[in-house]
Amino acid sequence: MKFDMHCHTKAGSIDSKIPIERYIELLKQQGFDGMLVTDHDSYKGYRYWEENRDRMPGDFVVLKGIEYDTKDAGHFIVIMPDDIHLRVLQIRGMSVEMLEKIVHHFGGILGPAHPFGPRSSSAMFFNKMRKNPHLIRKFDFLEGFNTCETAHANQIAQLLAKKYGKQCFGGSDSHKEEYVGMAFTDFDREITCNNDLIQCVREGGVASYGGTERKFLRKHRKRHSLVVTWGFKAYNRSLGFVYSPYRHFRIRKLTLHQR
Repeated sequence: MKFDMHCHTKAGSIDSKIPIERYIELLKQQGFDGMLVTDHDSYKGYRYWEENRDRMPGDFVVLKGIEYDTKDAGHFIVIMPDDIHLRVLQIRGMSVEMLEKIVHHFGGILGPAHPFGPRSSSAMFFNKMRKNPHLIRKFDFLEGFNTCETAHANQIAQLLAKKYGKQCFGGSDSHKEEYVGMAFTDFDREITCNNDLIQCVREGGVASYGGTERKFLRKHRKRHSLVVTWGFKAYNRSLGFVYSPYRHFRIRKLTLHQR
C-alpha cells in the first residue's frame, strides 16, 4: 500500500493551506492508498476528518499521527495505537528523551522528521546527535525522504538509517498543493489503522520509499539562515517554557495513572 507519511492539513497546522478533502482527492489521483496526518503538535486535522468522514472521499485510509516539537532535538513524527489518546502529545516542549519514554510506554512508535535538512528544527536534531549519537537506536524509523529537503540532506538521513538498521519513511511534508504526493512510502501489507501500521513497522514492513525533492529556491535558503535557525530555537524554547506547567501536570497525571 502506498502512503504519504508526512501531511499537514489546514484544520490542524496553522502554516498549511490544504483542506484534508483536497489532500485526499489529490493523493487518490496519483494512485495513493492512504496518508498519515502529521499536523504540528495537534490532532485537529485528524479529528476534522473523523467528524466529517461521511462526506470525505471514500476508499482511502487516513491515519492519525503528529509532528511533535521537542525542546532539544527538533521535530518527531509520532504514531500511537488506535485506542491511546494522550493530551501531552499536543503540548510542545518535552525533551526527546521524555517523548521517547512516553511514546514507547504506551505502545507507539516515533522517528525524527527531516533530520538533516537546513531548517532550524533539523539543526536541533543534528546538535543533539553530536552530543548523544546512540540516541538513534531508540527510534523506530527515520524520515529518509522529505520532499522539502535537499537531495544531500535526504542522503545523509538514509546513510544514518542504514548504519543503525532503521527503516525509512518517505513524506511530502506538504503545506501547499503543489507538493502533495511528491513522496511516498510503500508497505508490504494492507494497512487500515494505526495498529496495523505500528505492527508493520516493527516487523520491517516498509517495502520502499522515495520521491522527488522540490526545487530549492532563494526564498527557502533565506528561511533557513543562521539568524532564522537561532530565532526558531529561541521561539521553540520560549513556547515550551510557557506551556511547561500544563505539560508537567499532564505528565504527572500519566505517572499517577500507571501506579
